[in-house]
Amino acid sequence: MGKRYFCDYCDRSFQDNLHNRKKHLNGVQHLRAKRVWYDLFRDAAAILQEEQTKKPCRKFLQTGQCDFGSNCRFSHMTEQDLEKLSAQVQGEQRSKELRQEGADIPPGTIEDWLEKRAKRLSAAQSNSALPEKPAPFQYPPGWPPVQDLPPSLQAPPPGGWPVPPNLQWG
Repeated sequence: MGKRYFCDYCDRSFQDNLHNRKKHLNGVQHLRAKRVWYDLFRDAAAILQEEQTKKPCRKFLQTGQCDFGSNCRFSHMTEQDLEKLSAQVQGEQRSKELRQEGADIPPGTIEDWLEKRAKRLSAAQSNSALPEKPAPFQYPPGWPPVQDLPPSLQAPPPGGWPVPPNLQWG
């Protein structure tokens, strides 16, 4: 059968040879899938800038769908989406500025954080007055009485299933 090439962008495989691989990698479907993949990791500011330059897609605004999907040259974002994206970009810019000023860096070391964590965990354990015990086994509602079930569906006895002598370790 020979080697097969699997394309992660397109989620498909084909026989691997120079002609097939070159044809696939230069194909429109592969290039679109690759673009969609990398668009997932784009910066919010770049997305906002690109979407603001586009005109709204009439088909998308009327029906909520567009035949071109992510390849449409018009914007599929509503005014509310653009406002949310703008607020996200402004928040990222503010946090970046604070980090540059050094105001957002919390004081302390790893040891301090571990101490605080240990205190929180011990406080949470002391707050629970009753120790948690596992819930008893219950059959699902609608099942027949335990006596009528085959042995494979019955719960094990309290001491566990008896082990035949020929299967015991030791």
